[in-house]
Amino acid sequence: MARFSTPLRRTLAVSAAVVIGMSGFGAGALPANAAPVTAPAEKSLPKAQGEAKVKIGSVESAESYDQFIVTYKASANTAGKSSRAKAWGKAAKAAGVSVKEMRAMATGGFVVKADEKLKGNGAKEFMADIAKSGLVESVEPDAIMKISMTPNDTRYDEQWHYSGTNGMRLPSAWDIATGQGSIVAVLDTGITSHSDLNANVISGYDFVSSSSSARDGNGRDSNPQDEGDWYAAGECGGSYSGSSSWHGTHVAGTVAAVTNNSSGVAGVAPNAKIQPVRVLAKCGGSLSDIADAIIWASGGSVSGVPNNPTPADTINMSLGGGGACGTTYQSAINAAVSRGTSVVVAAGNESQNASNSRPANCDNVVTVAASNPSGAPSYYTNYGSAIDVTAPGGDTRYSGQGVLSTINTGSTTPSSQGYAFYQGTSMATPHVAGMVALMKSVDPAMSPAAVETALKQGTRSMPGGCSIGCGAGLVDATKIMNASDGTEPTPNPDPEPSGNLLLNPGFESGSDHWTANRADTFESGTAARSGNGLAGLNGWGNSNTYTLDQKVTIPADASNAQLKFYLRVLTNEGTSYSQYDKLTVQVLDGYGTYNMGTWSNLDASSSYQLQTVDLDNFRGKTVTLRFKGVEDSSQATLFRIDDASVTAN
Repeated sequence: MARFSTPLRRTLAVSAAVVIGMSGFGAGALPANAAPVTAPAEKSLPKAQGEAKVKIGSVESAESYDQFIVTYKASANTAGKSSRAKAWGKAAKAAGVSVKEMRAMATGGFVVKADEKLKGNGAKEFMADIAKSGLVESVEPDAIMKISMTPNDTRYDEQWHYSGTNGMRLPSAWDIATGQGSIVAVLDTGITSHSDLNANVISGYDFVSSSSSARDGNGRDSNPQDEGDWYAAGECGGSYSGSSSWHGTHVAGTVAAVTNNSSGVAGVAPNAKIQPVRVLAKCGGSLSDIADAIIWASGGSVSGVPNNPTPADTINMSLGGGGACGTTYQSAINAAVSRGTSVVVAAGNESQNASNSRPANCDNVVTVAASNPSGAPSYYTNYGSAIDVTAPGGDTRYSGQGVLSTINTGSTTPSSQGYAFYQGTSMATPHVAGMVALMKSVDPAMSPAAVETALKQGTRSMPGGCSIGCGAGLVDATKIMNASDGTEPTPNPDPEPSGNLLLNPGFESGSDHWTANRADTFESGTAARSGNGLAGLNGWGNSNTYTLDQKVTIPADASNAQLKFYLRVLTNEGTSYSQYDKLTVQVLDGYGTYNMGTWSNLDASSSYQLQTVDLDNFRGKTVTLRFKGVEDSSQATLFRIDDASVTAN
């Protein structure tokens, strides 16, 4: 049954889709006098332009550009200067600038110069218009490169955890991104005024419902000010007393302290915004308050609390306790992740298996262990299979080897601002939350699953070794950001592994062992990558949704559990920068639906490409793997899937 058509045959394909597709969903029907239209017998290939995307370079929102590098298609390149000018003629007119070709480059590209600088979206639209000409292969800003950023903050040299031999390797990463546009919600003790923080702090909320613990005279309110978490002997279940920690202020400084201000310390994501959410006070914080705060911070609704006007794309939770994750924690985390918010949590400081600590043992979080300046696990850190990655957490037993960040100097109530070395997985976690902010400033649409995968792939082996379980290794900011910027080559795909847990993985037996909501999902013919069978989702050029499911059990003792499949995307969408039609891999475990990776019309290719999805978080569970294709109301995109596998070593 045909559904993917060139524009010439588009009307017929769409009409057939309405007749046949709607009947299966009860979404409406044609009028009684409308006769069905017979569709062509086979899906046709898209126009050639859908197979080859124009590569458009990225822009920094705060930067302006008047020079661009254009690489032309061979036909335009050899036709001469006047023909090349046709590529940017309409674009220049739309942007209100005059453009001239400056010189040819050794790489084969040409430098063109506008008579006025174009800033941010203006530069992006100009390049998109050049791409629409059909004459170019790529266009990018002729950006200015600078010496790797070295902050001038007076105590930056003491922050070994950023640039030391066994730190996160941040300086080169800052050349790619600084967190602009990202928001990190810090669920902690609240925050105090500090000149190294204030410019990066946005409105938050106080979720501490106990007025006696909060010390602010009321329950929940819109002021996340840290009033101090000090306590007298016997107040918190022990015989000892404690001073205020200013823990939330310290964590916030690691995430996004103001940087290059000739004062104090630097933050991991110095241009990100901090959203202080107070959940801890005297003697700690309640699970109910924390769960509501997770919902609110990610953009959900909480009864009696105004909705968050600036939902966070990352949540930092440098907190924890013993016991199993539980329904409340997991439901709140699942809700946040479903809204696209990454949840980064501390592994705990009890020098035990992190599976005994929550929320470290919850699903759908990034659990962070701590390393010391020697690049080994810190003596206090929790460990084991629940750990995803490790980041610097410090060791204050030795001078200068803790994590330096912002605090308040008051022993009980707030006093003056200051700085201090702390240690803990609480200090490691904001390193990773800040890292996520850097990643999302480059790709705001990055899903939590994609974030976790990128973090794990962007690690290096623990320099000091780790035999207790440190996850994928020590987070390496330069490695992660180079990969996000496309400067690292894509490795050749590994051969398909043996021991496949999926049944009928190549669709050679049609629909056997698979469940689909549309019968035309299962196809046969030469379009298959191997053999004769394949699955085809969408491709009608109208609004429709396809699902393709199979249940699979991931062994509890599995390591490196992965879904691999080969994907070919065919599209008639003309855009080079907008995701209109999407294929999402989802996992359903009975508690929630998790988006593990998304591809779109922008991934059009002339051949099948190997894709990999991490399933480690679902060890010991029977889950449903779902391929979900969603197509918008115009222009067809067909997602072809073949040779899928689920393996676990």
